[in-house]
Amino acid sequence: MTGADNASMRASDGDREAVAQRLRAALDEGRLTLPEYDERLQQAFAATTYGELEPLTADLPESTPPKPSKQVAKREKRKRKQIKEWRDWGGVAVILVGIWLVTSIASGELTFFWPMIPLGIWAAVILSELVFSSGGKRSDD
Repeated sequence: MTGADNASMRASDGDREAVAQRLRAALDEGRLTLPEYDERLQQAFAATTYGELEPLTADLPESTPPKPSKQVAKREKRKRKQIKEWRDWGGVAVILVGIWLVTSIASGELTFFWPMIPLGIWAAVILSELVFSSGGKRSDD
């Protein structure tokens, strides 16, 4: 299919919305003034063919999403690690409490709640990593 054939094809709502999003990005990037954006946006939603949509973004470079900074990437990695640690802790907690509960029921009385010892130590280690890895600062500071 050639470009001329493509230009006469009818555009869908999704095509018009994609052009509108590209125009919004261009406005945010400072490539369009507000009046230019408004005019092109009206034309985009009134367009019926690809040929009418194409000139609206022809003079705009392709938008590339900004890469997250190294600091943001590092913070996200640390956050995922902490979530995994707590999820693992919670899974082990369920198992240990289940074992304690079964042994207590089997003995006919509540026995000493021994799961608090390994779970408490593990929680203290996770919390100390959280405190010392951020230098004592909260992540939103």
